[in-house]
This record gives sequence, structure tokens and C-alpha cells, in this order.
Amino acid sequence: MRPSLSLAAALLAAPLVNAAQSFAGSNLYYAAGLTDDQSTTLFQGLQGAGVKVLRVWLDGQSGKTKGTEIDSFPSLESDNPGNWDDTVLTRYDDLMVKANGYGIKLQISIHSYNALTADPPDIYGQWYGKGDFYTSEDAMGYFKNRIAHVLEHVNPNTNKTWAESSEYIFAFEAENEAMHDQENPDALTNWQCIMAGAIKDSLNGNTDILVTTGGGAWLDNSLLDAYFTCDSLDILAIHAYGTGDFATDKIQPYVTKAQSNNKKLIMQEWGACYWDSENNSCGKSSPLDEGTRESNIKTWADQISAAGVPWFYWQILPNEDTHSDWDYEVGIDGTAWGALESAVNGTAGYEAAFDFSSYLL
Repeated sequence: MRPSLSLAAALLAAPLVNAAQSFAGSNLYYAAGLTDDQSTTLFQGLQGAGVKVLRVWLDGQSGKTKGTEIDSFPSLESDNPGNWDDTVLTRYDDLMVKANGYGIKLQISIHSYNALTADPPDIYGQWYGKGDFYTSEDAMGYFKNRIAHVLEHVNPNTNKTWAESSEYIFAFEAENEAMHDQENPDALTNWQCIMAGAIKDSLNGNTDILVTTGGGAWLDNSLLDAYFTCDSLDILAIHAYGTGDFATDKIQPYVTKAQSNNKKLIMQEWGACYWDSENNSCGKSSPLDEGTRESNIKTWADQISAAGVPWFYWQILPNEDTHSDWDYEVGIDGTAWGALESAVNGTAGYEAAFDFSSYLL
């Protein structure tokens, strides 16, 4: 799919420095629970669409998730910080090697804000809640240990630590949607830069794996001013579901700001709601007309790409979604897959404002 004339004109107007071909990724937070057959279905579909990166999380998951009968796995830490259960790491040891065979790297989120607020919360949520987790010196010390443990983990398939595994890992992020409500932005930005520094330290000078934020709740609060001047951050990640945040001219000023501060941007989460409701409040209602949803996917993907920003869709599944709750997901060969597949392949027709080529397979 090539850009329309109007979008191509918008693209030419964007400030593209060191431009390179754009690309797309996807998210699947519970990918460690996929069976071999499920991951094969997923990777074959992603490869066919041209997806280059799959973003995954390290938090435990159990039961049927988004219609996927997963092989449950526990949290990385339980009972006490530093009480390790490496099941999730060993699952990803195998998955990252398999993904490589399909031309795909993993982006690894070391923790999620969702785990702090879950029912029940994880050990950090139990001990510190969603406030002290970002301000307590003890909590930050424990979390730095978590970062070091993850990056020092040795993949027995390669005999390399994850910190050395640039053939398989695109980027690390400390936390998905850190301090989502942002009651204390100063504490948040301080925490984010400290943890990015801890990741850099654990990478031991390896600059072939990037360090990114884990996004926010919408465009503006994903890109707080202090992130642009944090030396340890390579990528500033955008999470957005409000359709105004997909507009090319809304994104472009941040592109300019990122370029002037030697940062890269990725639209790390976005999606098109399955339901006939506001896109950023995708509660269950009547299904949106399929043609309208397909048009939304194509239009919004083009707008993001025209701003020069690569994007990761939320989420591509190895099965059709069950449409039982909030629902942006698209299943391989399921409803709206053709539109999303076309949109992913279409990113190759756009120039990105940031050159990621050396970090991709």
C-alpha cells in the first residue's frame, strides 16, 4: 500500500532527518504462555505482514486470555523482591530464538504498572503500592536488582546473556505505562531516567539494544519534557487511543523535538476499537461495522506513518478475539486482519524520521 497524495504531501512536510524506511511491530503481553503451535501461527502471520518487533511483558499470566488458551506462568518475583522464579525468562529464551527465524525481534517490558494495581497486586504492589514504588529508595533498589537479574539471565540456546542478545532483542523498557495516573510527574520522570540508566549499566556498553520508555495513557503524557533530556533513554514511546492523537499534525511537533534532542519516537501502542464506541473508551457495545473498522485501521496507520513514526499495534493474536470486553485486538486471519496486514506492509512505503535499520533483522 502506497501513501495517498495528501498523506504523501504531509510526509514531505515533516522534518525527516536521517530518514529511513519505516516499520511496524505488535504487542502480545502474554506471549510467554503460547504453545509451540500458537507461536508458529503468530509468527507466520506477523512475518507475512512484515512485522519486525513483538513487544512482550514479564508479568505472570494464567487462564484463557483474549481467547488464547495459554500455558500459565508465574510472576518473575513472588513473596519477596528477589525471590526469583525464572519460568517467564526461560519461556522467552525459546521464543526469542524462534522469532529470529521469522525475522522478528522482541522488545521486553521488565514490569508493568498493571501488576501494581492488579487484584491481587504483585509483590511490588503489595509492598509499595502505586505511589511508594516510584519514590522509595528500597523499592528502587529492589527494582534495579530485577533489571540486573533479567539482563544477566543466560539463554541456554545461545549461551549469551540477554544483555548480549542483540540478534534477538530490539529494546528493553523498565515498565509499561509507568505511574499511569501521573499523580507525581517529577517522581515519575526521575524514576524513569534512573531505571533507564540501570538498564544501560546492565547492558555493559552494548549499544545494539535500545532503551525505551513504556508509554503513557495518551500522546502528551507519554512524552513528558524531562524524557527528552534523559541521556539514558534512546526511544520515547507513545501510547494513544484517542483518534486526535493519531493526527499527523498533532504528532509532528514531537518528531521535531525528538530529533533536536537525539531521541527516537515509536507509537508503541494504538488500536482501532471493535465496538461502536469512542475509540479511547472501547467498552463493550454494538460491533462497529466491519468496513468502518477496516477503514479506521488503514487511515490511522497512514496518519501515524506520515508523521514519520513507526508503530506497534495493540494487539495481534494467534486466534480470533472473543470480543468479550475492551477490544482493539485483531486475530491472524480473523476479523479486520486483511486491513491490518495491509497497513503493516504499507509502512514500508513511508520514510521514518528516525533510522532503526541497524536494530532490525
